Amino acid sequence: MQLPLVLLLLSLPGCLSIQGPESVRGLEGGSVTVRCDYKPRWETYRKWWCRGAYWELCRTLVRTTGSQLEVKRDRVSIGDNQSHHFLTVTMEKVRQNDTDTYWCGISKTGRDLGAPIRVTIEPEGTLLTTACYPTNGHAGVSSVSYSR
Repeated sequence: MQLPLVLLLLSLPGCLSIQGPESVRGLEGGSVTVRCDYKPRWETYRKWWCRGAYWELCRTLVRTTGSQLEVKRDRVSIGDNQSHHFLTVTMEKVRQNDTDTYWCGISKTGRDLGAPIRVTIEPEGTLLTTACYPTNGHAGVSSVSYSR
């Protein structure tokens, strides 16, 4: 017997509770900022950013304290806008070897909630085009960047 589609979607990590862009691109040496939106009720929960293609094996790079205070660790910072229900992660001084799958997530009892984001870092001198993606009914835009 097959699960109805709704039940299948609800069983996926973070599905419908937290969402981010499918992918983002940045230039080597620059910074990449990712916004992940979450549903109301998760405001005071700790949020995190981890790296790795597999949910169970990803390595947490930074996490919030459960407040709106920004937390920075190495080249990565995370902030939680609890009044508007989104978290923002910024990776600075990115390198091509930072290209990977990352997850923005919410810590909770039982299985955490998470959404995968493919981050691609292009070599210096690459022209990045503008891309639009929907974010909770709002259009998100990444800017055009060029570096020598």
